[in-house]
Amino acid sequence: MGTGRARVAASILNSDLGNLAHVVRRLEKAGADRIHLDVMDGHFVPNLTFGPRTIKALRPRTELPFDAHLMISEPGRYVDEYIDAGCDSITIHVEIDEPIEPTLERIREAGRAPGLSLKPGTALRTLERYRKLIDIVMVMTVEPGFGGQQFMRESARKILRARALFSERPMSGEIHVDGGINRETAEYVGGLGADILVVGSALFAKGHDIGREIRLVKALADEGYAFQFNAGKPPVPRDEWRSIASLPRHIGSQLRSIIEAQGIPVIMLRANGRMNPDGIRDYELLVPRSVETVARERFTPERQRAEAEADEWRAAFASPEGDRTIRRADPT
Repeated sequence: MGTGRARVAASILNSDLGNLAHVVRRLEKAGADRIHLDVMDGHFVPNLTFGPRTIKALRPRTELPFDAHLMISEPGRYVDEYIDAGCDSITIHVEIDEPIEPTLERIREAGRAPGLSLKPGTALRTLERYRKLIDIVMVMTVEPGFGGQQFMRESARKILRARALFSERPMSGEIHVDGGINRETAEYVGGLGADILVVGSALFAKGHDIGREIRLVKALADEGYAFQFNAGKPPVPRDEWRSIASLPRHIGSQLRSIIEAQGIPVIMLRANGRMNPDGIRDYELLVPRSVETVARERFTPERQRAEAEADEWRAAFASPEGDRTIRRADPT
């Protein structure tokens, strides 16, 4: 996992399909964050690749997440097979001629991330009705079906507008960009706010070192983001967490549930700070640094109520009067 903002999903479409186990292990060692699986049926797109049996066979070969991009006409018919194969996210196309909601719902019910992809000629507004059902928007910057195509700059501009689909969910939504991503285009899409860059042909081009290409793409995407969104400062690393509250465990757990219900992950860790009357220190509530400001501002009233409740609980616990067994923090 990198220390910056941008992440690379390595597409294996143009790799050695006869030795995919070696390919995914090599990509993991080189620093790829995910494996991007381009599934094509020869009908929705004029090409045929691999299916769930191949993916299932690959699943034990790496611990990297599998992002399946189903460029197929009937994803609803086959989605359970891709779930069973071990895909961590499954993205289907909004242009298909079958109901989309049931497939997205099945993906989410299985605990996987559902996504929608749109071709270069498809308007972003077609995703609006599905915004609450998806965790991924995949912006195609080439026509789907073949690797190695020319990057379509005009289509990439949808990335910036796509962020609005997740405006109410600062952590759970991701914008993927797929098609023609390399060292020449990474800075541009990073500057538009892409979260996940799907990189394929550039990794396997003759004379290219996979690890170096991945590092270059990430660094250039972060540089684009820094100058377009962050006043020239490096973007906040995705893996850095910050404390927004320090509370007794039973009160902290309640606040964590409130925050996580709004799509912001929270980690609770026992702190080195205040010792409570029950002999147990406060727990720190940590959120990703990238949403620290949002979490502090959005949940100010809830944090203040939790802190007031904690003060009352400490005072009651320390008092010689009353039944302490009622005031003691829930150990669970």
